[in-house]
Parts: sequence; C-alpha cells; structure tokens
Amino acid sequence: MINRAFSVAPMIDWTDRHERYFLRLISRHALLYTEMLTTGALLHGQTDRFLKFHSAEHPLALQLGGSDPGELARCARIGAAHGYDEINLNVGCPSDRVQSGRFGACLMAVPDVVADCVSAMRDAVDIPVTVKHRIGIDNRDSWDELCEFIETVAQGGCEIFIVHARKAW
Repeated sequence: MINRAFSVAPMIDWTDRHERYFLRLISRHALLYTEMLTTGALLHGQTDRFLKFHSAEHPLALQLGGSDPGELARCARIGAAHGYDEINLNVGCPSDRVQSGRFGACLMAVPDVVADCVSAMRDAVDIPVTVKHRIGIDNRDSWDELCEFIETVAQGGCEIFIVHARKAW
C-alpha cells in the first residue's frame, strides 16, 4: 500500500529523475511523481530515456497525459513493466499546449472519457491507477459538478483521486 500522506507533485521541467533522486535523499517517505509524460512521447519517443529512474526513488508514480484509452493502456503497461508503483492520469494541467492536445484539465468537461481511460488502464495493469484533477474548470466548479465528475470516473474503476484544490481556467 502506497502512503500518500506526503507527496511531491508532478512538475514539468522539475520532477525529472535527477530531482526525484535528490528529493528522495530529503525524505524516504514521500510519494514521488514523474513529470507528466504524454502518450505520444512514450509511444513514439525515447521511452527508456523518459522512464529511467533509480531504485531509491520508490515509491514512484508515473503521470500520464492523454485522452485515448487504448494509448493510455499501452503506456500504463509500459510504465508497469518499467517498475513504477502507480499510474496517474493528469486531469489537472490547464496549459494551452496541453489543452490543444485534448488532455489535462479540459478532460474534466468529459468525465465519461476519463472513466473510459481509467477503465482501460486498470484492465492493463495490476498497480493502482489514480487521477489528479482540479476542483473544477472555468465556470463548472460547483460541489455538485465535482461530485458528478468523481462519481463518473469512479465507475471506470478509479479508487484514488488526488485533488489539486483550485480550479483551472
């Protein structure tokens, strides 16, 4: 069981393997995350370079960015085969670049798609599949909308939600 009481969030251009190793020297108990890695980068790039890590980094979660269930399932299998302890789907990044790729925070508007992605990843791996998300996006930030998002994604098999407690525009 992974202890999530203390974790270091995934940060693009920061939580690479060198930073994670340094952070592990500070605390043996923090859950560490990779930078968000897109499905395209893993499926068509230098997979080993992106996924390489030191064994001291455990527990370690691989954060994926994407919205295609099949591609996410393939990437989850690759991550599990590389020894990651958890696969995390990014449904929180609001950057323009991420939105243009149809993933990240904009996925909160389509919880059925997120549920399908989680279901495909859960079917592909035996390690936990989690979702990091915001409390809402744009003007869709009511308690009821957040609960509906979580309930829908939970139906896809997600049991652990990591909430970035602010909304995304």
